[in-house]
Amino acid sequence: MPRLHRIFLVGPMGAGKSTIGKYLAQHLKLRFADTDTEIEARTGADIPWIFDVEGEAGFREREALVVEEMTTWDDIVLATGGGVVMRPENRQALGARGYVVYLHATVDEQVRRTRRDRRRPLLQKGDPEEVLRTLMAIRDPLYREIADHIIDTDGCSPRTVAQRLVRELQ
Repeated sequence: MPRLHRIFLVGPMGAGKSTIGKYLAQHLKLRFADTDTEIEARTGADIPWIFDVEGEAGFREREALVVEEMTTWDDIVLATGGGVVMRPENRQALGARGYVVYLHATVDEQVRRTRRDRRRPLLQKGDPEEVLRTLMAIRDPLYREIADHIIDTDGCSPRTVAQRLVRELQ
């Protein structure tokens, strides 16, 4: 496998970016980081609180600053938030600075994986399945635009996806 020193994971909520990223980093002997976790650490507040106080626009501003910095870190597997691709500057940074892996999950799988999760602000208003379908229609082309590799995560454990990804990258 070529030496990949910056691997960026993109995809919808519920695709498994954080969990798969941890396994992948462990296997590749890289450190793992997550943009949402970094935002929470820097603000001292969780993502739902940031959305409540600053709205999605405020959160996306914070996210863009974190992406700009974290995409320059070496020896990293970086999990990103599902909406990171909405800003052209984020797509540019991700695509230009590392190897982008799109973890694809169908909407049905996203619904199954997120149905009990109360920490996802975009799913707290309206019908979650409808929200996920709308987000997927908008974001899927953007994930594909910057992806160096696409892997399906439906029906697989995070460890299995990470192992399969390592094999496919060899």
